[in-house]
Amino acid sequence: MWKSLKLMVSFPICNKNVFRVHLITTGAVLYRIPLTWGQNKLPWKLLHAAMMLLSLILAVVGLCAVFDVHNAQKTANLYSLHSWIGICTAALFAMQWLLGFAGFLLPCSPVALRQLLKPVHVWLGSSILMLSVAACISGINEKLFFVLKAAVNGSQPYSSLPAEAVLANSLGALIVAFGLVVLMILSNGKWQRADPGPEDLTYTVRRKFPGSVLTQDSVLPLLYLYEFPR
Repeated sequence: MWKSLKLMVSFPICNKNVFRVHLITTGAVLYRIPLTWGQNKLPWKLLHAAMMLLSLILAVVGLCAVFDVHNAQKTANLYSLHSWIGICTAALFAMQWLLGFAGFLLPCSPVALRQLLKPVHVWLGSSILMLSVAACISGINEKLFFVLKAAVNGSQPYSSLPAEAVLANSLGALIVAFGLVVLMILSNGKWQRADPGPEDLTYTVRRKFPGSVLTQDSVLPLLYLYEFPR
């Protein structure tokens, strides 16, 4: 699958620290962008789901790359705290996406279920974000301890704080700061979408039967407001 061991080692680091965290945080704050307020929520909801799905795919590919790296280097799998956090994060992320798709995108999903799932979806999303940040910084620290060993590869030890350590520590600090800023945005009630989208409402559809003055009111949970023939 991988052309070189160097590429195989580098991909999980870039995948977790750049692509996944960026996609998760951008997708999480998508509804907090003022540009989306007052517009139809459905396109933004689809974009949110697509970004999260892409992040989930990258998570799966990254996990496969990690196992390939460990197997190629004859290293044990799933023994460190970093690996446990990463596996739990990926599993929760997959469950979160499936529940979100079933609860908020399927037209047959009842409104009561959406109202029940929404606070759980928001809380679980914030928890996954924090777990992703924890996985990133623990992975960076673990990699530094493995690589910066003077007795192994002639590099300066981690304790002497070489340039590689400064760069990696700075990256970890920026990831933590970025996660805290996103959590602040998510917890700010003033930045929440004020208007309920049409897909979140229950519509009353009035039909008039041919040759009769009677009408029938049907309350239907619809994703779209369909035009019924008169």
